[in-house]
Amino acid sequence: MHRHFKIYKPYGYLSQFITNERPRKKKKLLGDLAEFPEGTMSVGRLDQDSEGLLFLTTNGKLSAKINGNKIEKEYYVQVDGEITLEAIEKLRLGVEISINGKSYETLPCDAFALKERPTFPTRAKKIRDERHGPTSWISVTLTEGKFRQVKKMTSAIGFPTLRLVRVRIGNEKLENMAAGEVIELPEVSF
Repeated sequence: MHRHFKIYKPYGYLSQFITNERPRKKKKLLGDLAEFPEGTMSVGRLDQDSEGLLFLTTNGKLSAKINGNKIEKEYYVQVDGEITLEAIEKLRLGVEISINGKSYETLPCDAFALKERPTFPTRAKKIRDERHGPTSWISVTLTEGKFRQVKKMTSAIGFPTLRLVRVRIGNEKLENMAAGEVIELPEVSF
């Protein structure tokens, strides 16, 4: 019987359980958050400096399904500067980014400015303060998931990412989870 978990991956953690026999060098791993059954894997990844909803499962087929290009993943992104309607429209239509040194045009996506600043747990490392200029929050929903795609997309439109939090995968939401919280799910459906 497979087991499934949703976690709020905190800032500073790697989305893995082992570091391929290299010394950990004080890296924080998902296995540091709770005891997980043998064979547990993360479904997709979040960069060490990204945070938010992450699924863990012992079911490799479910992992492949979620990582496919049909399941939506929604991110709330704090960007440098006051986002413009023109920049949002560029995101929606798709932008050119670099993947492994090659030009890549992102698929059209859903993007909009958030009217209110979302409330997330305070991050261990401060982003910056208001003296460095304004920031704004946007929502970006993708069905693809290239390496550091959202960060590359916001940079391509002139609004670099300061903080990235995944808030939804399919129908499963982050909601009011605390950073580092782990919830075992009785079942998952995608």
